[in-house]
Amino acid sequence: MVIALGGNALLQRGEPLTLASQRRNVERAVTALAPLARDHQLVITHGNGPQVGLLALRASGDPLDVLDAETEGQIGYLIEQELANQLPDRRCVALLTQIEVDPRDPAFANPSKPIGPGYDAAAAGRLTRERGWHMKRDGERWRRVVASPRPLRILELSAIELLVSHAVLVICAGGGGIPVISRADGSHTGVEAVIDKDLASSLLARSLKADALLLLTDVDAVYRDFGTPKADAIHQASPEQLRQLSFAPGSMAPKVEAACEFVEATGGVAAIGRLDQVQEIVRNEAGTRVATQAAR
Repeated sequence: MVIALGGNALLQRGEPLTLASQRRNVERAVTALAPLARDHQLVITHGNGPQVGLLALRASGDPLDVLDAETEGQIGYLIEQELANQLPDRRCVALLTQIEVDPRDPAFANPSKPIGPGYDAAAAGRLTRERGWHMKRDGERWRRVVASPRPLRILELSAIELLVSHAVLVICAGGGGIPVISRADGSHTGVEAVIDKDLASSLLARSLKADALLLLTDVDAVYRDFGTPKADAIHQASPEQLRQLSFAPGSMAPKVEAACEFVEATGGVAAIGRLDQVQEIVRNEAGTRVATQAAR
């Protein structure tokens, strides 16, 4: 199984981004996943939106690919350590992961990936003027948005496959991985972007030929008409059924797209739901299950 931990695995909504809160939430996430790790081979990915956004506020001037690497190392360390604490008989490793993107991807001309904290209108305007950031409304607040090109190829895939073949628990592609482009001579260099974690997780799951992809967040299922009085949870669906509906960009839409791409490419099963219901999700008792043949 490839399991993608959403931002809530490290930070609850409204919680301050402190090391203590991240450790507490990582412990909670690993406690939920540990029973699965005893029966299944897991590869774990994670988000980094709050962390990379806050790092960007520092005056270092480091580009986003370097900040992606910093947060992937930080969060991967916390998850690796907690996995080792709770599963001392298992080997686990966190791996910095470069993911190739297309320098001509239209996302570079249309930043859409929200990162960092929310701001009021005045603060958002100031950051736009002072730092040249693109800001978009996210509910009642404003957040920085950056380019989010589609992931094409995982450079460390052979290393991940080797680790998985030796039953190592792997944490990789954190924050969507480190975005890089290929130069004319075949070498690589980083680019200013943040890859969507769910789309990167789907690429990883397809590349590894995984049996299942679990996208875990703080919402219990995919909903029709989410946020309205007509909201209706979707418990089972095929990719064809989901593609007929509309979902919030930057939120549920990439999760649905990631699940659909995985199922269409592999014939496996994807699921979207709450981290604390992961056992029920695996038993098909909670969340939204996406499969090639699925009724509502």
